Amino acid sequence: MKMNNQNKIAIHLNKINKSYQKGNNKVVVHDDFNLSIAEGEFVALMGPSGLGKSTLLHLIGGLDLPTSGSVTIGDRRIDTLSEALLSTWRAENIGFVFQSHHLLPVLTAQGNVELPLLLTPLNSKQRKQHASLALRLVGMEDRSKHLPKELSGGQEQRVAIARAIVSDPKIILCDEPTGNLDRKTADEVLTLLATLNKDFGKTIVMVTHDLRASEYASRVINLEQYIEKGKQSQLSAAEVNL
Repeated sequence: MKMNNQNKIAIHLNKINKSYQKGNNKVVVHDDFNLSIAEGEFVALMGPSGLGKSTLLHLIGGLDLPTSGSVTIGDRRIDTLSEALLSTWRAENIGFVFQSHHLLPVLTAQGNVELPLLLTPLNSKQRKQHASLALRLVGMEDRSKHLPKELSGGQEQRVAIARAIVSDPKIILCDEPTGNLDRKTADEVLTLLATLNKDFGKTIVMVTHDLRASEYASRVINLEQYIEKGKQSQLSAAEVNL
């Protein structure tokens, strides 16, 4: 069933500051960064390297925490969760697709897709059923018994997408999902992501340097321009308060 409620906020980053120490230097990745993404959006984050695009995905997915500020996904603020609660929340709500597929070489496609379900209450039979359905949705059911080394790059990425959606997450986070693929295969993967967005209502946030990939998104954010615009807005607000 298609779900698409553009009025409801799925992701809200409020006054995000993120920094870390590198030797004696403090490296600031984000400074009072704000972002809202509605349910059912397919957002492409673009811009030069070093702007913290991947960091944003990690914050949204609960793989990293902000130095300050809040990360709210749906109606839940996740930056205040304990590590155990965050791990459970992430398994239920977030699917990850990376440039490197991160498939375990000793497991079949079926076995790789089942991995996230080990964190759920599903039994072995149920895990297999869910994994088979996910592989069918990405057109890889006939390769379920193949090891990663027996698959092409595009097929590996399809398996990775099946693994990302097997727990039926609300949000799919993609970090350069077509970076290692040829144009034809990349377009096939992007078409699959667009289908998951339009037909299944998945909210998708994709980091990419590929202009062609951004054409599949419903909204493109050039992070460099977005950050500059945010700074200008803050300056204007400060002038009003003088």
